Amino acid sequence: MKIIIAAGTGFLGKNLEQYFTEKGNEVYILTRNPRRKNEIYWDAKNLGEWKNILEDSDVLINLTGKSVDCRYTEKNKKEIYSSRIDSTKILQQAMDQCINQPKVWLNASSATIYTHSETQLNTEENGIIGDDFSMNICKSWEKEFFTVKKENVRKVALRTSIVLGNNGGAFPKLKLITKLGLGGKQGRGNQNVSWIHIDDFCKAVEYIISHENISGPINITAPNPLSNEQFMSKLRKEMKVPFGLDAPIWQLELASLFLKTETELLLKSRNVYPEKLIKNGFQFSYPTVESTFEDLN
Repeated sequence: MKIIIAAGTGFLGKNLEQYFTEKGNEVYILTRNPRRKNEIYWDAKNLGEWKNILEDSDVLINLTGKSVDCRYTEKNKKEIYSSRIDSTKILQQAMDQCINQPKVWLNASSATIYTHSETQLNTEENGIIGDDFSMNICKSWEKEFFTVKKENVRKVALRTSIVLGNNGGAFPKLKLITKLGLGGKQGRGNQNVSWIHIDDFCKAVEYIISHENISGPINITAPNPLSNEQFMSKLRKEMKVPFGLDAPIWQLELASLFLKTETELLLKSRNVYPEKLIKNGFQFSYPTVESTFEDLN
């Protein structure tokens, strides 16, 4: 296959590129800073020469969006919003100009679209979608993505949770704080953590591409969410760290100021279940957090 990954130089993009290249596919990356042969310049806002690479390709994967790991200042909020909407809009324009469009378009979204939930298990069918800055970003993003419907282009929004891997994302930081004896529960510890192993993330993307009946929003999470307290406890056990200091909310608020981030990233309860993937027969290589930690330690 010929696969295009927009904004493919981050943690998820790099892993997808490696995964698909190893299987003999051609992978091209749209990026602001092209450095390699298969990387093509784009600014994620305007049409340019890059649109030609979409011609005769099989799959488009769009991962564009300013990281939410920042303070939610008005400036950052605008950038978080516009980076997602503008890139989706301009890719649609480029697609419309193709004679032979990609048959599948996967657009990043987030499991954060669902409300803070400690008891309700959010599936694609029954998930409760709420109303705050983060959830509204996800809603606007998906709305923009699904506005244009074409019979010959299958669209999938990837509602991804925390992706665990050793070469990027949140997991190396979690391992470090655990090693330092700070790997206790965060806040009250009863907020749920939905997560997925990076290998299962790549495998799920491939599965969606190859199964033509899968479309619309899809939860890309492992089937066993667990509480933050259990998550950290199992990580300490795997890393053979006997204790972990808890971080009360006031401490997290203080730390988040210094680290220029938001406590929501740690304290929101994401209780998400991948019903569509499971109903379609997808098999997780790492369905439990124990098997994931064991592999990544």
